[in-house]
Amino acid sequence: MANQEELFKQVISHAKEYGYIFQSSEIYDGLSAVYDYAQNGVELKKNIREYWWKAMVQMHENIVGIDAAIFMHPTTWKASGHVDAFNDPLIDNKDSKKRYRADVLVEDYVAKIEDKIEKEVAKAAKRFGESFDREQFVTTNAWVIEYKEKADTILKRLAKSLENEDLADVKALIEELEIVCPISGSKNWTEVKQFNLMFGTKLGATADTAMDLYLRPETAQGIFVNFSNVQKTGRMKIPFGIAQTGKAFRNEIVARQFIFRMREFEQMEMQFFIKPGTQQEWYDYWKETRLNWHLSLGLGKENYRFHDHEKLAHYADAACDIEFKFPFGFKELEGIHSRTDFDLSNHEKYSGKKLQYFDPDENKSYVPYVLETSVGLDRLFLAVFSNALQEETLEGGETRTVLRLPFVLAPTKVAILPLLKKDGLPEIAREIFDDLKYDFNVAYDEKDAVGRRYRRQDAAGTPFCVTVDHQTKEDNTVTIRHRDTMEQMRVKIDELRDIIFKEVDMNQWLRKLN
Repeated sequence: MANQEELFKQVISHAKEYGYIFQSSEIYDGLSAVYDYAQNGVELKKNIREYWWKAMVQMHENIVGIDAAIFMHPTTWKASGHVDAFNDPLIDNKDSKKRYRADVLVEDYVAKIEDKIEKEVAKAAKRFGESFDREQFVTTNAWVIEYKEKADTILKRLAKSLENEDLADVKALIEELEIVCPISGSKNWTEVKQFNLMFGTKLGATADTAMDLYLRPETAQGIFVNFSNVQKTGRMKIPFGIAQTGKAFRNEIVARQFIFRMREFEQMEMQFFIKPGTQQEWYDYWKETRLNWHLSLGLGKENYRFHDHEKLAHYADAACDIEFKFPFGFKELEGIHSRTDFDLSNHEKYSGKKLQYFDPDENKSYVPYVLETSVGLDRLFLAVFSNALQEETLEGGETRTVLRLPFVLAPTKVAILPLLKKDGLPEIAREIFDDLKYDFNVAYDEKDAVGRRYRRQDAAGTPFCVTVDHQTKEDNTVTIRHRDTMEQMRVKIDELRDIIFKEVDMNQWLRKLN
């Protein structure tokens, strides 16, 4: 665990040092759980968003995008259930005076049990070598079975208590498990209470006439209230989807783990409207499709898993998360939810407007069901960044820090480095820079020895470095260096664009998905 904590500290420190993420308002000592994306961070974030958008909207003929406003009519949130049901169960520790989400305390306890399972599996894998059968081991080993049963029993009880709003039993569970405050080590807990997560604000010129509004806690409702507008103007036939990326706001009391849980964050959501009764088939389809999209980034299949919800939201008939192995364990990355007709039916009821679809094949109207995929852009950023950051020992014992970002997402694709700041080399390097900048984000670096410049670009995540030297003047060739392998190749200047393009072009990556 200490190693994981150390790794996570390195991730946070590297993100600042290399211009990816800064603490918001840092000169005023910052604002808790609010962060700014810096010069490299904004590029990585934009590339992740674009890779999602192209795969979701451009690659699907029956999915279109919108960009709904952050402010919405307040009745929207009554209809969606957020006014009455958007709460977190909170518990305070009387000794440390710190506040925690009660369900997260229990889930963290279960995560430690899962860590024990993984340790047993790792020991067995080492013992049995290539003949090790993981599936057989986890279903037959007495320790693993006992750990698994304990974890399942705890999660089922937590889900049932939360569903029944039995907060006294949630506290009882925390006490029975002897869960301590992570800071004080104390078991001196208050009662569990519900806390609404929406930020309130006002719209209007004077205090007397101002309307109470909320900052949206999710982007999905902007899609639902525009269902008829999009369907009619786009002449969309079911099944079809509406996608959106944008900011959402939650007054997280226990915001933590860097950009994993923030008060202002960005979602990438797609609501897929379907015929009632077909939800299982589309649920399975989107589970597979979304997992394949994540796997296309090359972060390692072993770092993903599906987690079915024990406690379903009031609107869902099936729900699961794609979880990713962050430095602090497996946590939710993307949710896939079968939302039934709850959203459109409720907006119909509260607005008095029809939100139905006339099906020409069946010659009747109905309220469509919805299948949702929702991924946190900031969480995906953290997954990509933390997975990419690696310390490597080279031949001769030297170490290097390398940020192995997927080439398609890297903020800068190539750095141009003149070997020396004289003999006309910078001029040639500038020409190459000016030529390539129309196709890629390009960096120019002439400070320090070339080896140090390589290391700097490795740590920043740049896939390629191009070095201009004296031979360039003779034969128009340069050295291109690959970030991950450190291999160097002599190529013609006019071949550079095609070599880089093949490796970093988003469309080439998207083709591999089909």
